[in-house]
Amino acid sequence: MLDIKFVRENKEKVVENIKKKYQDEKIPLVDEVIELDEKVRSLKLEGDELRKNRNSISSEIGSLMRDKKVDEANAKKKEVTDINEKLVLIEKEEEELNNSLHEKMLIIPNIIDDSVPIGKDDSENVEIEKFGDPVVPNYEIPYNADILESFSGLDKDSAGRTSGAGFYYLMGDAARLVTAMINYGRDYMIDKGFTYCIPPFMIRSDVVTGVMSFKEMDEMMYKIEGEDLFLIGTSEHSMIGKFKGQILKKETLPITMTSYSPCFRKEVGSHGIEERGIYRVHQFEKQEMIVICEPEDSMDWYNKMWRYTVEIFRNLNIPVHTLECCSGDLADLKVKSVDVEAWSPRQKKYFEVGSCSTLGDAQARRLGIRVKGENGNYFPHTLNNTVLASTRALIALLENNYQEDGTIKIPEVLQPYMGGKQVIYPNK
Repeated sequence: MLDIKFVRENKEKVVENIKKKYQDEKIPLVDEVIELDEKVRSLKLEGDELRKNRNSISSEIGSLMRDKKVDEANAKKKEVTDINEKLVLIEKEEEELNNSLHEKMLIIPNIIDDSVPIGKDDSENVEIEKFGDPVVPNYEIPYNADILESFSGLDKDSAGRTSGAGFYYLMGDAARLVTAMINYGRDYMIDKGFTYCIPPFMIRSDVVTGVMSFKEMDEMMYKIEGEDLFLIGTSEHSMIGKFKGQILKKETLPITMTSYSPCFRKEVGSHGIEERGIYRVHQFEKQEMIVICEPEDSMDWYNKMWRYTVEIFRNLNIPVHTLECCSGDLADLKVKSVDVEAWSPRQKKYFEVGSCSTLGDAQARRLGIRVKGENGNYFPHTLNNTVLASTRALIALLENNYQEDGTIKIPEVLQPYMGGKQVIYPNK
Protein backbone atom coordinates (compact mmCIF):
# COMPACT_ATOMS: atom_id res chain seq x y z
CA MET A 1 0.00 0.00 0.00
CA LEU A 2 1.31 3.42 -0.95
CA ASP A 3 1.58 6.36 1.43
CA ILE A 4 -1.35 8.72 0.75
CA LYS A 5 1.06 11.66 1.02
CA PHE A 6 3.11 10.11 -1.79
CA VAL A 7 -0.05 9.78 -3.92
CA ARG A 8 -0.97 13.42 -3.27
CA GLU A 9 2.47 14.68 -4.21
CA ASN A 10 3.15 12.25 -7.09
CA LYS A 11 -0.20 11.79 -8.83
CA GLU A 12 1.31 11.59 -12.33
CA LYS A 13 3.84 8.95 -11.25
CA VAL A 14 1.14 6.82 -9.64
CA VAL A 15 -1.04 7.02 -12.76
CA GLU A 16 1.90 6.19 -15.03
CA ASN A 17 2.75 3.20 -12.83
CA ILE A 18 -0.82 1.90 -13.18
CA LYS A 19 -0.53 2.23 -16.95
CA LYS A 20 2.77 0.30 -16.93
CA LYS A 21 0.95 -2.54 -15.18
CA TYR A 22 -1.84 -2.46 -17.80
CA GLN A 23 -4.49 -1.78 -15.16
CA ASP A 24 -6.04 1.34 -16.67
CA GLU A 25 -9.36 0.55 -14.97
CA LYS A 26 -7.69 1.58 -11.68
CA ILE A 27 -6.67 5.06 -12.85
CA PRO A 28 -9.90 6.73 -11.54
CA LEU A 29 -8.97 5.46 -8.07
CA VAL A 30 -6.14 8.00 -7.89
CA ASP A 31 -8.47 11.01 -8.06
CA GLU A 32 -10.92 9.26 -5.77
CA VAL A 33 -8.36 8.68 -2.99
CA ILE A 34 -6.99 12.23 -3.32
CA GLU A 35 -10.55 13.62 -2.98
CA LEU A 36 -11.31 11.34 -0.02
CA ASP A 37 -8.05 12.29 1.66
CA GLU A 38 -8.89 15.99 1.25
CA LYS A 39 -12.28 15.43 2.89
CA VAL A 40 -10.75 13.44 5.74
CA ARG A 41 -8.14 16.11 6.42
CA SER A 42 -10.79 18.81 6.27
CA LEU A 43 -12.97 16.96 8.78
CA LYS A 44 -9.98 16.40 11.03
CA LEU A 45 -9.22 20.13 11.02
CA GLU A 46 -12.86 20.93 11.75
CA GLY A 47 -12.89 18.41 14.60
CA ASP A 48 -9.64 19.75 16.06
CA GLU A 49 -11.04 23.30 15.98
CA LEU A 50 -14.24 22.17 17.70
CA ARG A 51 -12.26 20.36 20.42
CA LYS A 52 -10.15 23.47 20.94
CA ASN A 53 -13.29 25.59 21.31
CA ARG A 54 -14.83 23.04 23.67
CA ASN A 55 -11.76 23.13 25.91
CA SER A 56 -11.85 26.93 25.94
CA ILE A 57 -15.57 27.03 26.76
CA SER A 58 -15.13 24.40 29.47
CA SER A 59 -12.57 26.65 31.13
CA GLU A 60 -15.04 29.54 30.98
CA ILE A 61 -17.75 27.44 32.65
CA GLY A 62 -15.51 26.86 35.63
CA SER A 63 -14.89 30.60 36.02
CA LEU A 64 -18.57 31.44 35.63
CA MET A 65 -19.59 28.88 38.24
CA ARG A 66 -17.04 30.28 40.66
CA ASP A 67 -18.53 33.74 40.08
CA LYS A 68 -22.01 32.25 40.59
CA LYS A 69 -23.11 33.27 37.10
CA VAL A 70 -25.24 30.18 36.77
CA ASP A 71 -27.35 31.22 33.77
CA GLU A 72 -24.29 32.13 31.72
CA ALA A 73 -22.58 28.89 32.79
CA ASN A 74 -25.62 26.85 31.72
CA ALA A 75 -25.61 28.59 28.33
CA LYS A 76 -21.97 27.65 27.91
CA LYS A 77 -22.77 24.06 28.91
CA LYS A 78 -25.36 24.02 26.13
CA GLU A 79 -22.66 25.14 23.70
CA VAL A 80 -20.43 22.25 24.85
CA THR A 81 -23.31 19.80 24.37
CA ASP A 82 -23.90 21.12 20.85
CA ILE A 83 -20.18 20.78 20.05
CA ASN A 84 -20.13 17.21 21.38
CA GLU A 85 -23.10 16.26 19.22
CA LYS A 86 -21.45 17.81 16.17
CA LEU A 87 -18.18 16.01 16.97
CA VAL A 88 -19.99 12.66 17.06
CA LEU A 89 -21.27 13.25 13.53
CA ILE A 90 -17.88 14.47 12.29
CA GLU A 91 -16.00 11.54 13.84
CA LYS A 92 -18.48 9.07 12.37
CA GLU A 93 -18.14 10.60 8.89
CA GLU A 94 -14.35 10.76 9.26
CA GLU A 95 -14.24 7.05 10.17
CA GLU A 96 -16.43 6.10 7.19
CA LEU A 97 -14.33 8.15 4.79
CA ASN A 98 -11.10 6.74 6.25
CA ASN A 99 -12.38 3.19 5.76
CA SER A 100 -13.30 3.93 2.15
CA LEU A 101 -9.92 5.59 1.60
CA HIS A 102 -8.09 2.58 3.06
CA GLU A 103 -10.02 0.10 0.90
CA LYS A 104 -9.25 2.03 -2.27
CA MET A 105 -5.60 2.50 -1.33
CA LEU A 106 -5.26 -1.28 -0.97
CA ILE A 107 -6.19 -1.66 -4.65
CA ILE A 108 -3.69 0.84 -6.08
CA PRO A 109 -0.54 -1.11 -7.11
CA ASN A 110 2.87 -0.51 -5.58
CA ILE A 111 5.41 1.52 -7.54
CA ILE A 112 7.58 -0.85 -9.57
CA ASP A 113 11.35 -0.48 -9.76
CA ASP A 114 12.72 1.51 -12.72
CA SER A 115 14.64 -1.58 -13.86
CA VAL A 116 11.48 -3.68 -14.39
CA PRO A 117 10.85 -4.38 -18.11
CA ILE A 118 7.49 -3.15 -19.40
CA GLY A 119 5.22 -5.91 -20.67
CA LYS A 120 1.59 -7.02 -20.52
CA ASP A 121 1.93 -10.56 -19.15
CA ASP A 122 4.37 -13.41 -18.43
CA SER A 123 4.95 -13.98 -22.15
CA GLU A 124 6.99 -10.77 -22.08
CA ASN A 125 9.24 -11.71 -19.15
CA VAL A 126 12.93 -11.35 -19.96
CA GLU A 127 15.60 -14.04 -19.59
CA ILE A 128 18.52 -12.80 -17.50
CA GLU A 129 21.03 -15.63 -17.15
CA LYS A 130 21.44 -19.40 -17.59
CA PHE A 131 23.14 -21.68 -15.08
CA GLY A 132 24.21 -25.15 -16.28
CA ASP A 133 23.80 -26.74 -19.69
CA PRO A 134 20.23 -27.65 -20.67
CA VAL A 135 20.84 -31.17 -21.98
CA VAL A 136 18.38 -33.32 -23.95
CA PRO A 137 19.55 -36.96 -23.72
CA ASN A 138 19.36 -39.33 -26.68
CA TYR A 139 16.72 -41.39 -24.90
CA GLU A 140 13.14 -40.54 -23.97
CA ILE A 141 12.33 -38.93 -20.63
CA PRO A 142 8.90 -40.16 -19.48
CA TYR A 143 6.18 -37.93 -18.03
CA ASN A 144 6.64 -37.24 -14.29
CA ALA A 145 3.65 -39.38 -13.28
CA ASP A 146 5.05 -42.32 -15.29
CA ILE A 147 8.50 -41.99 -13.71
CA LEU A 148 6.97 -41.94 -10.23
CA GLU A 149 4.70 -44.87 -10.97
CA SER A 150 7.68 -46.87 -12.28
CA PHE A 151 8.91 -47.19 -8.69
CA SER A 152 5.49 -47.11 -7.01
CA GLY A 153 5.96 -43.51 -5.89
CA LEU A 154 2.63 -41.93 -6.85
CA ASP A 155 -1.01 -42.79 -6.16
CA LYS A 156 -3.51 -40.24 -7.44
CA ASP A 157 -6.40 -42.68 -7.74
CA SER A 158 -6.61 -43.18 -3.98
CA ALA A 159 -6.19 -39.45 -3.39
CA GLY A 160 -9.06 -38.85 -5.79
CA ARG A 161 -11.25 -41.04 -3.62
CA THR A 162 -10.19 -39.41 -0.36
CA SER A 163 -9.78 -35.80 -1.44
CA GLY A 164 -10.64 -35.23 -5.10
CA ALA A 165 -8.71 -33.91 -8.11
CA GLY A 166 -5.48 -32.07 -7.41
CA PHE A 167 -4.34 -34.28 -4.52
CA TYR A 168 -1.94 -37.23 -4.42
CA TYR A 169 -0.15 -39.80 -2.28
CA LEU A 170 3.64 -39.87 -2.58
CA MET A 171 4.98 -43.25 -1.56
CA GLY A 172 8.28 -44.86 -0.67
CA ASP A 173 11.37 -43.35 -2.26
CA ALA A 174 9.33 -40.52 -3.86
CA ALA A 175 8.13 -39.35 -0.45
CA ARG A 176 11.62 -39.81 0.93
CA LEU A 177 13.11 -37.73 -1.92
CA VAL A 178 10.75 -34.84 -1.17
CA THR A 179 11.68 -34.93 2.51
CA ALA A 180 15.38 -35.11 1.57
CA MET A 181 15.09 -32.03 -0.67
CA ILE A 182 13.18 -30.04 1.93
CA ASN A 183 15.67 -30.97 4.65
CA TYR A 184 18.61 -30.14 2.40
CA GLY A 185 17.07 -26.76 1.57
CA ARG A 186 16.48 -26.12 5.28
CA ASP A 187 20.08 -26.92 6.23
CA TYR A 188 21.43 -24.90 3.29
CA MET A 189 19.54 -21.81 4.49
CA ILE A 190 20.54 -22.35 8.12
CA ASP A 191 24.18 -22.44 6.95
CA LYS A 192 23.52 -19.06 5.28
CA GLY A 193 22.56 -17.63 8.68
CA PHE A 194 18.76 -17.86 8.39
CA THR A 195 16.71 -18.79 11.47
CA TYR A 196 14.64 -21.93 10.97
CA CYS A 197 10.92 -21.60 11.63
CA ILE A 198 7.82 -23.79 11.51
CA PRO A 199 5.00 -21.21 11.33
CA PRO A 200 1.22 -21.46 11.78
CA PHE A 201 -0.44 -23.06 8.77
CA MET A 202 -3.55 -20.88 9.13
CA ILE A 203 -3.72 -17.09 9.33
CA ARG A 204 -6.40 -14.48 9.96
CA SER A 205 -7.91 -12.27 7.27
CA ASP A 206 -6.12 -9.12 8.45
CA VAL A 207 -2.79 -10.89 7.89
CA VAL A 208 -3.90 -12.13 4.46
CA THR A 209 -4.86 -8.63 3.31
CA GLY A 210 -1.63 -7.34 4.80
CA VAL A 211 0.60 -9.55 2.67
CA MET A 212 -1.22 -9.91 -0.66
CA SER A 213 -3.76 -8.34 -3.02
CA PHE A 214 -7.46 -9.23 -3.01
CA LYS A 215 -7.13 -10.81 -6.47
CA GLU A 216 -4.35 -13.12 -5.27
CA MET A 217 -6.35 -14.00 -2.16
CA ASP A 218 -9.43 -14.98 -4.16
CA GLU A 219 -7.42 -17.11 -6.57
CA MET A 220 -5.22 -18.82 -3.98
CA MET A 221 -6.58 -19.03 -0.44
CA TYR A 222 -8.86 -21.64 1.11
CA LYS A 223 -11.20 -20.12 3.73
CA ILE A 224 -12.06 -22.07 6.90
CA GLU A 225 -15.85 -21.99 7.06
CA GLY A 226 -17.26 -20.24 10.09
CA GLU A 227 -13.90 -18.90 11.29
CA ASP A 228 -11.67 -15.96 10.49
CA LEU A 229 -8.91 -18.26 9.27
CA PHE A 230 -7.35 -19.12 5.91
CA LEU A 231 -5.06 -22.02 5.02
CA ILE A 232 -1.71 -20.60 3.94
CA GLY A 233 -0.73 -20.76 0.28
CA THR A 234 2.90 -20.06 1.22
CA SER A 235 4.62 -19.72 4.58
CA GLU A 236 6.07 -16.28 3.81
CA HIS A 237 2.62 -14.94 4.80
CA SER A 238 2.85 -16.46 8.29
CA MET A 239 6.46 -15.37 8.71
CA ILE A 240 5.86 -11.74 7.71
CA GLY A 241 2.63 -11.76 9.73
CA LYS A 242 4.66 -12.72 12.82
CA PHE A 243 5.73 -9.07 13.06
CA LYS A 244 2.28 -7.50 12.57
CA GLY A 245 1.86 -4.35 14.64
CA GLN A 246 5.39 -4.54 16.04
CA ILE A 247 7.99 -1.81 16.44
CA LEU A 248 11.35 -3.44 15.71
CA LYS A 249 14.66 -2.34 17.13
CA LYS A 250 16.99 -1.06 14.44
CA GLU A 251 19.80 -3.30 15.67
CA THR A 252 17.71 -6.45 15.06
CA LEU A 253 17.72 -5.86 11.28
CA PRO A 254 18.05 -7.69 9.02
CA ILE A 255 15.66 -10.40 10.17
CA THR A 256 16.33 -13.51 8.07
CA MET A 257 14.11 -16.57 8.41
CA THR A 258 13.57 -19.84 6.55
CA SER A 259 10.48 -21.95 7.11
CA TYR A 260 8.93 -25.30 6.35
CA SER A 261 5.21 -25.66 5.73
CA PRO A 262 2.58 -27.45 3.73
CA CYS A 263 0.93 -25.08 1.23
CA PHE A 264 -2.70 -25.11 0.10
CA ARG A 265 -3.87 -23.44 -3.12
CA LYS A 266 -7.17 -23.32 -4.96
CA GLU A 267 -5.30 -22.76 -8.26
CA VAL A 268 -8.20 -20.79 -9.73
CA GLY A 269 -7.59 -19.57 -13.27
CA SER A 270 -6.92 -20.68 -16.79
CA HIS A 271 -4.34 -23.35 -16.00
CA GLY A 272 -6.62 -25.78 -14.24
CA ILE A 273 -5.53 -28.85 -12.28
CA GLU A 274 -3.48 -31.65 -13.80
CA GLU A 275 -5.24 -35.01 -13.76
CA ARG A 276 -2.14 -37.25 -13.85
CA GLY A 277 0.99 -35.39 -12.81
CA ILE A 278 2.06 -33.30 -9.84
CA TYR A 279 2.97 -29.98 -11.52
CA ARG A 280 -0.16 -28.07 -10.50
CA VAL A 281 -1.87 -29.41 -7.39
CA HIS A 282 -3.87 -28.19 -4.40
CA GLN A 283 -1.33 -29.22 -1.76
CA PHE A 284 2.45 -29.36 -1.59
CA GLU A 285 5.33 -28.72 0.81
CA LYS A 286 7.76 -25.87 0.66
CA GLN A 287 10.90 -24.45 2.20
CA GLU A 288 10.70 -20.66 2.05
CA MET A 289 12.86 -17.67 3.00
CA ILE A 290 12.00 -14.12 4.05
CA VAL A 291 14.01 -11.03 4.90
CA ILE A 292 12.97 -7.85 6.75
CA CYS A 293 15.64 -5.22 6.28
CA GLU A 294 16.60 -1.57 6.03
CA PRO A 295 15.15 0.04 2.85
CA GLU A 296 18.60 0.77 1.45
CA ASP A 297 19.60 -2.90 1.78
CA SER A 298 16.63 -4.53 0.04
CA MET A 299 18.11 -4.77 -3.46
CA ASP A 300 21.30 -6.38 -2.12
CA TRP A 301 19.21 -8.98 -0.31
CA TYR A 302 17.06 -9.49 -3.41
CA ASN A 303 20.11 -10.47 -5.45
CA LYS A 304 21.49 -12.71 -2.69
CA MET A 305 18.20 -14.54 -2.24
CA TRP A 306 17.49 -15.65 -5.80
CA ARG A 307 21.11 -16.79 -6.12
CA TYR A 308 20.60 -19.10 -3.13
CA THR A 309 17.81 -20.86 -5.05
CA VAL A 310 19.98 -21.13 -8.17
CA GLU A 311 22.80 -22.71 -6.17
CA ILE A 312 20.46 -25.21 -4.51
CA PHE A 313 19.10 -26.42 -7.86
CA ARG A 314 22.55 -26.60 -9.41
CA ASN A 315 23.59 -28.79 -6.46
CA LEU A 316 20.71 -31.09 -7.43
CA ASN A 317 22.16 -31.42 -10.97
CA ILE A 318 19.37 -29.27 -12.39
CA PRO A 319 20.10 -26.55 -15.00
CA VAL A 320 18.14 -23.36 -14.37
CA HIS A 321 17.71 -19.90 -15.80
CA THR A 322 16.33 -16.67 -14.35
CA LEU A 323 13.55 -14.53 -15.79
CA GLU A 324 12.93 -10.88 -14.93
CA CYS A 325 9.18 -10.49 -14.45
CA CYS A 326 7.73 -7.70 -16.58
CA SER A 327 5.42 -4.99 -15.23
CA GLY A 328 2.17 -6.70 -16.18
CA ASP A 329 3.24 -9.97 -14.52
CA LEU A 330 4.00 -8.41 -11.14
CA ALA A 331 1.47 -8.82 -8.34
CA ASP A 332 0.26 -5.46 -7.05
CA LEU A 333 2.45 -5.36 -3.93
CA LYS A 334 5.68 -6.28 -5.73
CA VAL A 335 8.41 -3.80 -6.63
CA LYS A 336 10.55 -6.27 -8.56
CA SER A 337 10.52 -10.04 -9.06
CA VAL A 338 12.60 -12.76 -10.68
CA ASP A 339 11.47 -16.31 -11.45
CA VAL A 340 13.87 -19.23 -11.25
CA GLU A 341 12.96 -21.85 -13.86
CA ALA A 342 14.30 -25.39 -14.09
CA TRP A 343 15.17 -27.19 -17.32
CA SER A 344 12.79 -29.94 -18.44
CA PRO A 345 14.60 -32.33 -20.80
CA ARG A 346 11.24 -34.00 -21.52
CA GLN A 347 9.55 -30.79 -22.66
CA LYS A 348 12.79 -29.21 -23.95
CA LYS A 349 11.98 -25.98 -22.14
CA TYR A 350 12.20 -24.37 -18.70
CA PHE A 351 9.41 -24.28 -16.12
CA GLU A 352 8.97 -22.22 -12.96
CA VAL A 353 10.24 -23.68 -9.69
CA GLY A 354 10.65 -20.55 -7.58
CA SER A 355 10.11 -16.82 -7.37
CA CYS A 356 12.00 -14.07 -5.53
CA SER A 357 10.38 -10.70 -4.82
CA THR A 358 11.03 -7.44 -3.05
CA LEU A 359 7.88 -5.64 -1.94
CA GLY A 360 9.38 -2.40 -0.70
CA ASP A 361 7.51 -1.20 2.40
CA ALA A 362 4.07 -2.28 1.11
CA GLN A 363 3.60 -5.26 3.44
CA ALA A 364 5.14 -3.45 6.40
CA ARG A 365 2.80 -0.48 5.84
CA ARG A 366 -0.28 -2.72 5.59
CA LEU A 367 0.67 -4.75 8.67
CA GLY A 368 1.95 -1.85 10.75
CA ILE A 369 5.51 -3.19 11.03
CA ARG A 370 7.84 -0.32 11.92
CA VAL A 371 11.44 0.24 12.96
CA LYS A 372 12.34 2.56 15.82
CA GLY A 373 14.84 5.01 14.33
CA GLU A 374 16.77 7.94 15.74
CA ASN A 375 14.53 10.41 13.90
CA GLY A 376 11.25 8.57 14.38
CA ASN A 377 9.69 5.31 13.30
CA TYR A 378 9.79 4.10 9.70
CA PHE A 379 8.72 1.09 7.62
CA PRO A 380 11.25 -1.63 6.76
CA HIS A 381 11.33 -3.50 3.45
CA THR A 382 10.22 -7.12 3.12
CA LEU A 383 11.39 -9.79 0.66
CA ASN A 384 10.51 -13.42 0.04
CA ASN A 385 11.90 -16.25 -2.06
CA THR A 386 11.22 -19.91 -2.69
CA VAL A 387 13.90 -22.28 -1.46
CA LEU A 388 12.20 -25.44 -2.73
CA ALA A 389 8.59 -26.28 -3.61
CA SER A 390 8.27 -30.04 -3.25
CA THR A 391 6.32 -31.15 -6.30
CA ARG A 392 7.96 -28.96 -8.93
CA ALA A 393 11.43 -29.53 -7.49
CA LEU A 394 10.72 -33.26 -7.57
CA ILE A 395 9.72 -33.14 -11.26
CA ALA A 396 12.92 -31.25 -12.11
CA LEU A 397 15.05 -33.67 -10.10
CA LEU A 398 13.48 -36.78 -11.66
CA GLU A 399 13.77 -35.55 -15.24
CA ASN A 400 17.35 -34.28 -14.96
CA ASN A 401 18.62 -37.33 -13.07
CA TYR A 402 16.71 -39.96 -15.10
CA GLN A 403 18.93 -42.62 -16.70
CA GLU A 404 18.31 -44.64 -19.83
CA ASP A 405 17.68 -47.82 -17.82
CA GLY A 406 14.90 -46.09 -15.83
CA THR A 407 16.96 -45.53 -12.69
CA ILE A 408 17.16 -42.18 -10.91
CA LYS A 409 20.56 -40.95 -9.78
CA ILE A 410 20.31 -39.33 -6.37
CA PRO A 411 22.33 -36.09 -6.25
CA GLU A 412 25.28 -36.29 -3.89
CA VAL A 413 23.93 -33.56 -1.57
CA LEU A 414 20.77 -35.60 -0.96
CA GLN A 415 22.40 -38.95 -0.31
CA PRO A 416 22.97 -38.32 3.43
CA TYR A 417 19.22 -37.64 3.75
CA MET A 418 18.43 -40.88 1.84
CA GLY A 419 20.39 -43.19 4.13
CA GLY A 420 23.34 -43.21 1.73
CA LYS A 421 21.25 -44.46 -1.19
CA GLN A 422 22.74 -43.40 -4.54
CA VAL A 423 20.18 -44.76 -7.03
CA ILE A 424 16.45 -45.41 -7.14
CA TYR A 425 15.54 -48.47 -9.19
CA PRO A 426 12.27 -49.00 -11.07
CA ASN A 427 10.09 -52.01 -10.31
CA LYS A 428 11.06 -55.11 -12.25
